Amino acid sequence: MALFSSLTPVFIAIICVLIGVILKKTNGEKEKCETKSKPLSHPWVDEDLKDGTDHHLEEEEVDEEWQGLEENVAHVPFFVERYPEAEMIKRSQMFYDFLNKRRSVRFLSDEPVPREVIDNVIRTAGTSPSGAHTEPWTFVVVQDPDLKHKIREIVEEEEEINYKKRMGDRWVNDLKRLRTNWIKEYLDTAPYLILIFKQVYGRLPNGKKKTHYYNEISVSIACGILLAALQNVGLCTVTSTPLNCGPQLRVLLQRPANEKLLLLLPVGYPKKDATVPALTRKPLEEIMVVM
Repeated sequence: MALFSSLTPVFIAIICVLIGVILKKTNGEKEKCETKSKPLSHPWVDEDLKDGTDHHLEEEEVDEEWQGLEENVAHVPFFVERYPEAEMIKRSQMFYDFLNKRRSVRFLSDEPVPREVIDNVIRTAGTSPSGAHTEPWTFVVVQDPDLKHKIREIVEEEEEINYKKRMGDRWVNDLKRLRTNWIKEYLDTAPYLILIFKQVYGRLPNGKKKTHYYNEISVSIACGILLAALQNVGLCTVTSTPLNCGPQLRVLLQRPANEKLLLLLPVGYPKKDATVPALTRKPLEEIMVVM
C-alpha cells in the first residue's frame, strides 16, 4: 500500500504528459486542416484596383428618389454611314492591322508632344459608354517635371516592395522574360503622365452620394478607347497599374476620396533605340467562339 501511494504521483504525471501529447497532436491536425481549407492570401492586392461594381452606398447617404439625372432625355434621330460589304471587310482588316502594331513601350523620349493632341485623345476616351451615362472617370494629365518626379519616387518605392515582398515568386518570375523591374525611368522622361481615376460614386447638389453603376467596367472601356486614340496619333505608352500607390498619388494630386487610381499611362514618342519584347498574340480561333 505504501509502495502504491509513493508511485501515485508518478502515474499522475505520466497520465498528464500523455494527455498533453494527445491534445497537442489533435490541435495540430485541426490547425493543419484549417490551413488547408483557407484560401491563399494575396498580400499584393491593391484595394484601389478591386472591382467596385458591387459597391453599396450607405442607405442614409443615398437619395433613392433623385440621382441628379433628367427624367425625360430627348431622343434625336441617329444615322450611321454604311459601307458596301467589300469596303467593310477592307476597313476592318486595316483597323486590325493598325492596332495590331500597338505595343507596350517602356523606353520613351522626352521629345515634346502638342498639348492639343493630348486634349483630343482624352476627349475621345470620354466618348466611352458608361452605366446610366454617369461617366465615372477623371483623367489627370501631369506635365510638370517636379510633379512627375514625385510620382516616380512614390511608384518606385512601392514597386520595390511589390517585387521583393508582395507579388510572390511566380509573378516576379513571369515578369523576368519581359525584363521589367521597379525602376520606372519613363515616369520622368515621358512628356505626359495620364493617371486615370475611377469615381466609385458621385455627389449630388444636395451633398448626398450618387451611384455610379459599373464604374470599374465603364472606366476600363474608356481606357481601351484611350489606348486606341494614342495609337492613332503615333504616340506610345505602357499600361501601368502601380500596386498600393493609389492613396499616396491621390493625396499628391489632390483628388477626392471617391476617386480610386485605376491606371497610369506615360505618354510620348518612343526613343530612337527603343525595344520591345518579341511577343505574339493568340490567333483568332483561340479567342473567339462562334455558336
